[in-house]
Amino acid sequence: MNTALLLAMAGFALVASITPGPVNSLALASGVHHGFRRSLGYVTGATVGFTLLLLLAGVGMAEAVARLPLLDTVMRILGTGFMLYLAWRLWRADGGMAATEVASPPSLWAGASLQWLNPKAWIAAIAGMGAYGLAGGMATVLTFTGLYFAICYVSIALWAYAGAQLSRALSEPGRMRMFNRAMAALLALSAFAMLAGG
Repeated sequence: MNTALLLAMAGFALVASITPGPVNSLALASGVHHGFRRSLGYVTGATVGFTLLLLLAGVGMAEAVARLPLLDTVMRILGTGFMLYLAWRLWRADGGMAATEVASPPSLWAGASLQWLNPKAWIAAIAGMGAYGLAGGMATVLTFTGLYFAICYVSIALWAYAGAQLSRALSEPGRMRMFNRAMAALLALSAFAMLAGG
């Protein structure tokens, strides 16, 4: 496999993984509330969830989704509900609690679920495999999947790390409450955009 193709794959993976979105917003919020290390379960779940989705897109899942348009609607509804639930939890979080006192960080399962219920993740997986994986056979599919896993993990982890660093600036209860509500509003907006097909 040539270097130019690997660089193109890496560039696609980086842009798709590091740009803001619901998965990264929740990683940031988790970093603020729970610190970097306690957020790594969520980071791992989100990465594994997306990577599995990418791999399945490379071996034919994209065609199955295209043949079942109802699946898209179901995913949008479930994804919207899940994201609104997460937004509600963030909105209600007490700004006076220290990071260690917030109930629990989002789980590995929450990270994986959010990826599978997010149509944008499906689009990225299908578009990425369409552009870089399918034409080269299974070896290219596996190479792209492995490269994407590493870049996706580091990208989401950077959001959690940024949140952990930001937590010092948010130690005052009023600031923490404002941050929680801003993140909750961002998740809710992402949820409604997902429902609308954005």
